[in-house]
Amino acid sequence: MIRLTIGSRRDLVCQQAVELVTDYLEGVLPRSQRRRFEAHLAGCPDCPEYLAQMRAIIALAGSITPDDLTPPMRSDLTSLYRRWQADDALDNPA
Repeated sequence: MIRLTIGSRRDLVCQQAVELVTDYLEGVLPRSQRRRFEAHLAGCPDCPEYLAQMRAIIALAGSITPDDLTPPMRSDLTSLYRRWQADDALDNPA
């Protein structure tokens, strides 16, 4: 894991930056978090590439609404999400 070394406990690590990408791209990050995110991008060799990949995915996929999905697609996505949540709960017990 890469840490931007400015010397503050408020510095972001890559995992935290990845968790903020969607909010950053949607423009809903509070100003302080946006500054921390952008500072991390400036010093990280990997996260700018991840951000570029996310932008490319959004550009290719466009905007998908629930009405765009067939019932089997909705079911598959719901099942996938539930499996992901269950795996996450096992990996990160409360």
